[in-house]
Amino acid sequence: MNKLMISLVSLSMAAVALPLQAAPMADKSLYERLGGVFAIAAVVDHFSDALVENPMVGKSSKNPALRAWHTKNLGRLPGLKFMRTLWVCEVTGGPFKYSPTKPGQTHLGLEEAHRDLKISPEEFDEVAAELGRTLDFVKVPALEKGEVLAAFAAHKDEVTAGYKTK
Repeated sequence: MNKLMISLVSLSMAAVALPLQAAPMADKSLYERLGGVFAIAAVVDHFSDALVENPMVGKSSKNPALRAWHTKNLGRLPGLKFMRTLWVCEVTGGPFKYSPTKPGQTHLGLEEAHRDLKISPEEFDEVAAELGRTLDFVKVPALEKGEVLAAFAAHKDEVTAGYKTK
């Protein structure tokens, strides 16, 4: 009986120890794997500046609302970068909390913040592509890049809600 008990305890310990050895990467949130707030802020900074210059969604956009924002409201860009950083930090599991200036239907909802910009699905896709280029620029690994882009894509209907009600 003692041998059976020792074998079961040993087996249980091994079963517990194996997942713990593989756990450190799996236990890390996307926020941690991205490098935390400073790395996320650097990505947001590059991404936001790239959007201003992007011909489809920036200061040369055919969308008059986007064009106006990227030419007449650039004084607000530092605050927008801050808000984007908070949003990404929260969406990726970080300790910072996003507090919207124009709340949507959910805490992280973006429909009201973007409604007046009348962003089309194609424009949203270009913003996502710009985000992908930024993630490549800062060498975010493929797994994390995919997770960031999926989190962003999950809000497409909200961001394009203003376009749909045009």
